[in-house]
Amino acid sequence: MGQSGGERWFAADDPAIQYMGRIDFSNPKLPRFWASGVVVRVRFTGPRCRIVVHDQAPDEKTYNYVVIKAGDQEAYRVKLTGRTDTLTVRGSGDELVTVCKATEGIAWMEVAGVIAAALLPPPALPDRKIECIGNSITCGFGNDTSSIPCGHGEWFDQSNAWMSYGAMTARALKAQWQLTSVSGIGLIHSCCNMTITMPEVFDRMDTRGNQGSWDFARYQPDVVTVCLGQNDGIQDSDAFCGAYLGFVRRLRHVYPETRIVLLTSPMGNADLTAVLKRYINGVVSASGDARISSFFFSKQWTHGCAGHPDIRDDLEIAGELMRYLHQLMNW
Repeated sequence: MGQSGGERWFAADDPAIQYMGRIDFSNPKLPRFWASGVVVRVRFTGPRCRIVVHDQAPDEKTYNYVVIKAGDQEAYRVKLTGRTDTLTVRGSGDELVTVCKATEGIAWMEVAGVIAAALLPPPALPDRKIECIGNSITCGFGNDTSSIPCGHGEWFDQSNAWMSYGAMTARALKAQWQLTSVSGIGLIHSCCNMTITMPEVFDRMDTRGNQGSWDFARYQPDVVTVCLGQNDGIQDSDAFCGAYLGFVRRLRHVYPETRIVLLTSPMGNADLTAVLKRYINGVVSASGDARISSFFFSKQWTHGCAGHPDIRDDLEIAGELMRYLHQLMNW
């Protein structure tokens, strides 16, 4: 990668490059990540900054999007176009740049390094931590039609994890976030010919691909939200509630002090929502755990692609969840 006068190369393991999310640092020169919502931040001086990333791009129809936010400017989404992409951000002397993986784990991304005149230490990440476990709704699937309308392009072309309800909730509460989510996944039954369920993969680095063990000690959230059931549909109560209770007990094992909040589906119809409310209430009661609670969304949001929430819907969903967590956590 060429450098202009006064610019230098900063490798991906430079301490001035900041990361947030489930990231594989086994090769510190090429940190790799799959999950939607993973964030990389740099603060640079000079007229521009160039962030060099790799996209797995296993075929010509599979690629990632990222969202870039520079300083106080509006965030914008960019489609990666090759196995190596250079994201150029212009600045006015001292800019904080955030790059967020907007696409879920259909393909990994890697950070190779940054080219800039100088990098400064970015602001510390927030002390507060949130994790959102869920399906396509949590991924931000189908919420962004600003470039390609629903029904056109690839199935992930409208995904924007930066504007998902979880990421927006976390930013509103000044918290870090992780989105542990896979489109189509369920608790005991997944859709779309998917053979995995969330209890089988929530401990993976690559949840969609069911590979790479995640070390939970690296990120102990203050609160975890679980938004599952949309893809399960209405299931037998004993089977569903038994599996749900087992799952929250596994969460409690890896997160001894974390608040766990079980959510209804923001795109669930009246029948599914009524069943989920009953089942979730039963699971919370059966857990006997005072740090497990429930939150039920007020309505159904379906203005995005394939009946999913769009960005305006996600903003409303985040507003409801943010208000609940603000009170629950005293944030």
